[in-house]
Amino acid sequence: MKNIRTYEEINAKIESKKAVVLTADEIMDYVDKKGLDQAVKEVDIVTTATFGPMCSSGCFLNFGHSRPKIKITEAWINDVLVYSGIAAVDVYLGATQLRHNDPANMDYPGDFTYGGGHVIEDLVAGKELQLFALSYGTDDYPLRELRTYFTIDDLNQAIMVNPRNCYQNYNVAINCSEKPVYSYLGILKPDMKNLTYCSAGQLSPLLNDPFFETIGVGTRVWLAGAQGHVYAEGTQHTGVADRGDNGVPREGSGTLALTGDMKKMNKEFIRGVSLKGYGVSLAVGVGIPIPILNKEILKHTLVRDKDIYGPVIDYSYDYPQKTGKILCHLSYEQLRSGEVTVLGRKVAVSSLSSYTKALEAANLLMDEIKRGEFLLSRPLQRLPVDIKCKSMIIKEKTE
Repeated sequence: MKNIRTYEEINAKIESKKAVVLTADEIMDYVDKKGLDQAVKEVDIVTTATFGPMCSSGCFLNFGHSRPKIKITEAWINDVLVYSGIAAVDVYLGATQLRHNDPANMDYPGDFTYGGGHVIEDLVAGKELQLFALSYGTDDYPLRELRTYFTIDDLNQAIMVNPRNCYQNYNVAINCSEKPVYSYLGILKPDMKNLTYCSAGQLSPLLNDPFFETIGVGTRVWLAGAQGHVYAEGTQHTGVADRGDNGVPREGSGTLALTGDMKKMNKEFIRGVSLKGYGVSLAVGVGIPIPILNKEILKHTLVRDKDIYGPVIDYSYDYPQKTGKILCHLSYEQLRSGEVTVLGRKVAVSSLSSYTKALEAANLLMDEIKRGEFLLSRPLQRLPVDIKCKSMIIKEKTE
């Protein structure tokens, strides 16, 4: 379809503070009132967003060199192990890493109180943290042990690098067994007593761009208040998915790998998460602007919760066994109602994501664009639409 405007034209309007910007929450009523043909002439950008746990997140930190110097080989921040096999004073902190000696006996689900996600939250909040580091010592890096305290302002760099964020759609979890299931989607009560999901639905970025027409490698994003970008397709990304008539996936599909400067982030959109019996994670707020280049792109942003369906999976058997069995599909309109019917039974629903915080992020992004502070970037490369996520194959070594 022929474009009616370009990225350059949109950015020129942003710089002159004349861009017409609506959130994905607003655009549907706007088009209902104005009509598609008129709306596409008037609206330049639609902002999308999501806020919820994103386990595949973390950050690179650089401490600068001590005197004498140390080549860090093992290190802990607030007793949370970081990966140090990079360079002398660079480390990578993963969101799901547990604090040393935190209750983690998986034979008896305990309360996981602190981990990598909480360290990241504390860093962004400007709190003082402890670094304990060990080394074997070399001629040029003689120090063997170091203990110090620091804040994010003491670091040279604190760069969030998240391999998998913003799932395009995802499972809806239920438990058909007689015992509770402690999952990354929360506690699932026995005998189908509750159901959980995690998505901003009609606000979610990739659900508003189902075929990755505007969101790709190089796209500028609002990452917890900082201006970051998509650096690759996310891990476990798939462009091959079961799709509804509107093109929206009915299962887990596209993902994004995101990066941004933690020193510029808003502490309200970075939160450590503790999940009883499972572990820890990090809730992240992400906003992505969608340029309205043509009528088809605008039509995709009109997707409503009633048109988005997620697969209901039994996490007591079908999820861990990877059978692929789906009990049914439910729309996000049904899920957001608080109660649904599954296999003829009424089931209470709760969400791990926050629609309210996602909408706040979409509005903050919209405000930045209107103030001329956030320009759009044309993708350097489209996300793949023809790859499917593989499962691990456990096999014997071949000669």
